[in-house]
Amino acid sequence: MEFPCRRTRSAAGHARHPHQTPARVRETATGQHPFVIVLGCADSRVPLEVVFDQGVGDVFDNRVAGNIVDDLLLGSIEYAVEEFAPPLILVLGHERCGAVSATLESLRTGTTPPGHIAAIVDALTPTVAPYADDPGGVEPAVRANVRAQAEALLSTSAIVRESVAHGETLVLGARYDLESGLVTLVH
Repeated sequence: MEFPCRRTRSAAGHARHPHQTPARVRETATGQHPFVIVLGCADSRVPLEVVFDQGVGDVFDNRVAGNIVDDLLLGSIEYAVEEFAPPLILVLGHERCGAVSATLESLRTGTTPPGHIAAIVDALTPTVAPYADDPGGVEPAVRANVRAQAEALLSTSAIVRESVAHGETLVLGARYDLESGLVTLVH
């Protein structure tokens, strides 16, 4: 099930650029209080503070190609849940994800990507493999990956699970459209 698109202030051309002053930098020097933890892709076209029109200290930003939950990222997210107790964890995938595309290409051709790129492909394979024979498989695979990574946060982290169970934190998945700037919740 997909939810309606939300046009962010940035996508609508009404960015306010909050919390981006030298005073804010000084204010947060002694501590941070992010209201959201985001697990996003490392893609340079999806800078989270720009996409969501936020500033210094607002977003606890975790980025890795394919927005994959692994032990290091999970530790980072758990730290933020424990330390800052933000009400939201957002897993954000995006249109035309290169990590998902590389995984589908590897599955279709039977080739192994070079170097440590293979680790990304290996991590994404279980989720995106069902879309390998679909010519338009990148987009449904991106959404499937968002759902899988959100589920992984809950299934592999007692800290996240407990925070959700106590109603302190909500875990959501979303997809960013590179062309329009729209963010669509993915359920």
